[in-house]
Order: sequence, then C-alpha cells, then structure tokens
Amino acid sequence: MTKKLVLIDGNSIAYRAFFALPLLNNDKGIHTNAVYGFTMMLMRILEDEKPTHLLVAFDAGKTTFRHKTFKEYKGGRQKTPPELSEQFPFIRELLKAYRISQYELENYEADDIIGTLSLQAEQDGFEVKIISGDKDLTQLSSDKTTVSITKKGITEIEEYTPEHILGKYGLTPKQIVDMKGLMGDASDNIPGVPGVGEKTAIKLLKEYSTLENLLESLDKISGKKLQEKLQEFKEQAVMSKELATITREAPVEIQLNDSEYEGFDRDELLRFFRELGFNSLLDKLGADPESDSEELEEIEFEVPEEIKEEYFAEENSLYIEVLEENYHYAQIVGFGLVNEKGRFFFAAEKALESKVFKNWAEDGSKKKAVYDAKRSEVSLRHKGIHLKGAEFDLLLASYVLNPSETTDDFASVAKLHGYSSIQSDDVFYGKGAKRRVPDQGALAEHLVRKAAGLHVLKDKLDELLSDNQQYELFTKLEMPLTLVLADMEFLGIKLDIARLNKMGIDIRGQLTAIEHRVFELAGESFNINSPKQLGIILFEKLGLPVFKKTKTGYSTSADILEKLESKHEIISEILHYRQLGKLQSTYIEGLQKVVNPKTDKVHTRFNQALTQTGRLSSTDPNLQNIPIRLEEGRKIRQAFIPSEDDWVIFAADYSQIELRVLAHIAGDAKLIEAFQEDLDIHTKTAMEVFHVKADEVTSNMRRHAKAVNFGIVYGISDYGLSQSLGISRKEAGEFIDRYLQSYPGVKDYMEEIVKDAKQKGYVSTLLQRRRYIPEITSRNFNLRSFAERTAMNTPIQGSAADIIKKAMIEMADRLSSEGLKTRLLLQVHDELIFEAPKNEIEKLKEIVPEVMEGAVELDVPLKVDYSYGPTWFDAK
Repeated sequence: MTKKLVLIDGNSIAYRAFFALPLLNNDKGIHTNAVYGFTMMLMRILEDEKPTHLLVAFDAGKTTFRHKTFKEYKGGRQKTPPELSEQFPFIRELLKAYRISQYELENYEADDIIGTLSLQAEQDGFEVKIISGDKDLTQLSSDKTTVSITKKGITEIEEYTPEHILGKYGLTPKQIVDMKGLMGDASDNIPGVPGVGEKTAIKLLKEYSTLENLLESLDKISGKKLQEKLQEFKEQAVMSKELATITREAPVEIQLNDSEYEGFDRDELLRFFRELGFNSLLDKLGADPESDSEELEEIEFEVPEEIKEEYFAEENSLYIEVLEENYHYAQIVGFGLVNEKGRFFFAAEKALESKVFKNWAEDGSKKKAVYDAKRSEVSLRHKGIHLKGAEFDLLLASYVLNPSETTDDFASVAKLHGYSSIQSDDVFYGKGAKRRVPDQGALAEHLVRKAAGLHVLKDKLDELLSDNQQYELFTKLEMPLTLVLADMEFLGIKLDIARLNKMGIDIRGQLTAIEHRVFELAGESFNINSPKQLGIILFEKLGLPVFKKTKTGYSTSADILEKLESKHEIISEILHYRQLGKLQSTYIEGLQKVVNPKTDKVHTRFNQALTQTGRLSSTDPNLQNIPIRLEEGRKIRQAFIPSEDDWVIFAADYSQIELRVLAHIAGDAKLIEAFQEDLDIHTKTAMEVFHVKADEVTSNMRRHAKAVNFGIVYGISDYGLSQSLGISRKEAGEFIDRYLQSYPGVKDYMEEIVKDAKQKGYVSTLLQRRRYIPEITSRNFNLRSFAERTAMNTPIQGSAADIIKKAMIEMADRLSSEGLKTRLLLQVHDELIFEAPKNEIEKLKEIVPEVMEGAVELDVPLKVDYSYGPTWFDAK
C-alpha cells in the first residue's frame, strides 16, 4: 500500500478558519470559530485524503533564522487578534484528541518543517499532500508532492501541481522563489525589486530561467529604467530570494514514523466537542450516550399502595420526574421521596389524585429539598398543586458553587459532588428514537436513587455554600427568585393572535414587493432563498467582486453581502428580504407554534442555571432576542398584550446599569461624578478621550465613545473594537489607550482584578457570585489573555445580573404587600415587563423606580426609566 503523508500548516489554516467564519463563542464565553473551522478542515482531510501519516506544523515564535538576514522580515504584520490567540490551545487539544502529531521548531517556521519532512517523505517513497493558505509553499510542489492552497475561506482549495503552476505562471515550482526575489512579498515584508510586479518577474524568468542568470545578464535587458532598477537592487533581490526559500534541511527531531495516523480517540473527541459546544460535530461522530460502567449498589425502597401522612417527615427530599424538556406541557411520570422514615416511590397518577400528597406538597412548613425547583413547581401547578416549602434546589446550589458546570442532567450534577449511585437519564431512558419509559419497577428505583442523592447531597452543598460565603446568595437570591420565575412562567403573556396574523400578511406583502424589486434589478426572476442561484446573479451576471467561494458555488452569507452593500442597490434589498423572512419564520410563525390555544398565551422558560455571569436567558419562545433594531421587529411587540380588559403593559428598565456598576467597582472619580451629575456618559467619555467641549462632540465621536464604554464592560480588544466601528486596529488600540488614560480608576481596576483572580482562582460579583478562571495562571499567553479579559468583565456583568434579580424578588414582595393586582410577566436583560390595571399605574410610577433603584446601594445612583401602553410595543 502506498504511504501517504499529509502535512498541514497549522497557523495558516487557523488564520483562514478564524477570518472565514463569524466570531462564534460557546456558552462559557470562549471564542470557537477558528477551532470549529479547523475541525471541519481536519474532518474533510481525513475523509478525502485517507492519510497513513499526518502532521500539523506550527510556527515556534516570531523570530526565525531569516531575521538575521533581514530583521524587518515579516515586519508590519498586525498582532494576532486575541480572539484568535486564545483558540490555539484548543486547536492543540483538538489535535491530541485526534491523535495527530504536531511539531514546532525553535528559530524555524512551519514552512521549514513541512519542507524538510516532505523531502524526506519523497525520498522514502511517500505520496505527499501539503495543505496551507500560504502560496509560498507551492515551491515544494513536485511529481510526488501536491500543495493544496485554501482560497477564500477554508472550503475551496486550489491544487498546485507542477503542471498547474506551469499553466498558471508559465514557471516551474523551483522558479517560485526567483519570482519572489524579483517581485517581493508584501505579506512577509520581503522587499524584492521596487517597481517589478508579478507579470514582469514572470516575463524575465521565462527568458533567463533563474534570478542569478538574470543578474549576470543585466546588460542584455531591454528597457533602461528596468535595467537600472535591477542593478540598483541587485543585492536586495538575492536577499529576497533567500528569504522566500523554504529550507529543506531544518534540524527536525521528529521522524516520519512518528507521524503515523491510526485514528482518533473517540471518547476524548466527544468530550472535547461537548466542552466547546460543537453539537453538530457530536452528531457527525454519531454520539450515543456513554453507558455507565459502574455497577450500582442495591437500594431498598417501598412502593405504597396508598399514600399516607406517615410517609412524610419534617424534612424531605422530593424528586419529581418530568421527561419532556418543555415542562409546561409535560407529563409527570413519578415521584421519589426520601426522609428519615424511609425511601418511597409514588406513581404519578396515585400522587396527583391523593389529597394527602396535595396537602403535604402545599404545606410550606414541611421542608423540601428538590431538583430544579422551578420545573418542579410549574409542572405541579399545571396539575393543580402549588408546591410550597422548597428550601433547597440541588441544581441551583451546584450552579451557584460553580457556574461553569452547566449540565442539567441529575446524574452529572450529582457526580460533580461525589454521588455516583445513579445512571444518567440518557442511559436510563435512551436517546432520540430509542428513548422510552421503562417498566414501573425500574422507573421507581431510578427516581428513588435521585431522591436519595438529593438527601445525601443537601447538607454537603449547604456547607460548601457557607464556606464560600455564598449561602446568602443561594437562600436570599436564587431560591426566592426561582419561585418568582415560576409564577411568571405559569402566568405567561398573552398574544393578540389576530394582530400577529395581520403582521404576517403585511410581511408577506413586503416580501413579495421586495422580490419584484430584486427581480427588476437582476433582470430576471430566480429563487432568492437559493444561495447557488443568488450567487450566479450577483457574481456572474452583475459582476460583483467575489469574496468567498464554497463547494457549491459563491458564498452569499450576511457578512459577505454587507461588504457588497455599497456596490449595488440589489444587496440592501436582499438583506432586508432575509431579515423579514427570519422575522416571519422565527416570530410570526414561531410564536403561533408555541402559543397555548386555550389561553392565547405563551409560556417561556427562564434558564436560571445556565450562564456563567448569572444572567437569565429564555427559551420556547426566546423573548429576549426579538430583533428590535428593525422596525418590523419592534412591531412584533405589538402582539404582546395584557390578559385583562382595561389593563396596560408597564415596562421599566435600568439605564446603563453595567457602566454604573463599573463606576462603583472601579471607584473611578470621573465616572462616578458623571453619573452623580446625571450627565450623558457617552458624551462625557467623548469629551475626555477627544479633549473637546460638550458642544464640540460630534455624533461620530459619541458613537465611538459609546462603543468603547460598552466594549470595556465586555473586555473588548483592539480587534473587536475595530470590527465594531469599522476602523483600523491601530486606531482602535489608540482609542482604548486614551480611554484608560481618561479613566485611571478603570485601568487600576482592570489590573487589580486580574491580580486578585490569579491569587484566588476566581472573581466575584457584589453579591458573591463566583466565576472560576483556572486559565488565569496558564503559562500559555493566549489562554491567559482570554482569562484576564473574563476576570475584568465578569464582576460587572454578574453584578448587574444580580441587581435585577434582587429587584425582581423585592418587586414581587412589594406588589403582594401593597395588595396590587399588577403582575410581573417578563425579564428582558435590564428590563422588567408588567401587566397592570390602569388604576394602579400611578402607584407603579412610584414604587417600581423606588424598588428597582433601591435594590442595592452603589456609589452612583441607579436610574430606572419606565413607560406604559396598550401593548409591549407602546410601553417604550
């Protein structure tokens, strides 16, 4: 069998993947687009090439032996964006999971490793494939070596064989370095001969074959000016050729046998994909639930024929099993109960019909430890039972202790804390088409094991929370909040279905009108939703510049179209068409799919144990992501109405809460003064950074100031700010520097919080919510830099999240104590949405700002704006 070696230029492919894909990040805040793109490329290589040997070469550092020849080599290159740098450790981890050899060599580039190993492989009879985004490597092409160069993005590849190079340039692979010697290479800062471009270089080499022959024959060259240039920059041309030449004699220690590829470590790859949230790649691997290898110890329990008061105690661990993800419409399949009197299983039907069980469940004096209190409370409420007395929630307690562990599977959570006498639900019930509820005997044991885990772990986690000074965060914030959220979810929010239908008709009309305009501009009709047909219209018929190609044709992704918007009026029409199409499918049609037909209400689910900052999110439907920047998107809120006649929607939101928290935490005098004097913070920042008076601040200055104000909160880099504002990274970096000079307290905070995180291993919010950041002490610069930015922004975002949670609890208590009928419906980021009788509006104007602004005491005032109207749209 022919041995086949594939050599991958690691840095080059990572760069290609990073810039080809949008800036993705997973639920832990780690950017993943380069890792994802790199993985997709690896999968394709393994499938297409089927290598017997495989190695990824990386650059070892910025300085190489070429810098001795020319110290400005590769000078002027922009610093690697931190959003990419932080992904390199994960790419290396990915390669370990794939069992792919990786190698770097001090003082040499990845090109030199590839050049040396490819030569050895050719001499040993290998077929060689080199994969890179850098055309420098085409010089290595031969009858045994093909060089594959990624073009736009990472999916389209151009194969450079000697025949292809001859057809493309009229040169041999060896002449590529002669060409570089003459024309130079701006990307590597290789100077070449000024004024000599690719065409001239190729023409000269066709006549003189090599740079050396050319330089010995200068007197024969036609064109005095060219002759003089070549004479003047003779030495520079020779040096440029030397710089461009890949060495094939690098002192590599790795042997070809070390690169033998025998397949990936499936378990490790599954773990890696799960950690990074690559669910689609898990599917590609055919990920099935891992079977539990541990033998579970026997457990004794009772299955009573009749539920009696004698089974309940003062303190109880109750597990309620609701299988469907959306518990608003789910069936309860059984109950596990463990207390000092024993272990019990209650069949669902028996418990739900039992007055004894109902009375006990609704008795707040009977303490209950549960798992996912909100799920338990809402699912029981739908069955006519109002659960009370839930004082401990294992899911929430575990989340407070370490929010980076965001699983909601009971067994996984229990195992985090040392309890392993249970199977995971995916193993017990099966997954996908194999999912089933087993016989009652097996089900009873599974649920009793869960209740037993609750019973064992409650005291342990209470103690851990106390040791961490987080017991109050858990008992005074998260546990009361879960009951407030349960009320909100159960209540739901009403939809005006008729208005939603009318919006759908209006949007369909707009889509049709846009379609006609697009067809007129294109000169023909076609399927706008077909990327292939659209690509042909834009890039072949209309001749717009091509930024990226895919396997099936031209890329017409949103980021590509945005770059083309100024080139042709058809682009803005297509972008608008797509935006309206998404509104139609996701919200107009999507909301109608999840509305309760009996009540015309939607019951979203708030994720309380998901984000690492403590923020809430919502799902089925996601009411926090309605695209309000688009007028038609804002109008979707017109469909959200009060559930009672003569009521209104009342909305109240915090003004710039994260910047106010930053001012307090950083103790920056200028920021504090600006908020205390109720100045426009973005105008104030523009004045400080640009050194102008208030009346000299332009709208563009304020826009830049706003971007950096909020960017600082989110740990923005010069790259991130440059992308946001459409300016160069140098300008963005200078802007950030001027900001930090203007607000020295913020700069000091950033430095101190990183030092603190390195000592403790975590950062905390004002209410003691922790986020562990083990990477903060990593020796790897890229991983450490990401951790430092996380350390800076988590206390700000997390404290803001804690404040609004506290406000929600106090608001619910205040509405109850005042005897008001007003109901809290939604929390959307920094905003609370209520429905209220009109005769309570004046009271709400008084108490809502009072409660929200008084939720915590900061060095700057919290500010709340409110409005109200017949719909959510009008309450703005």
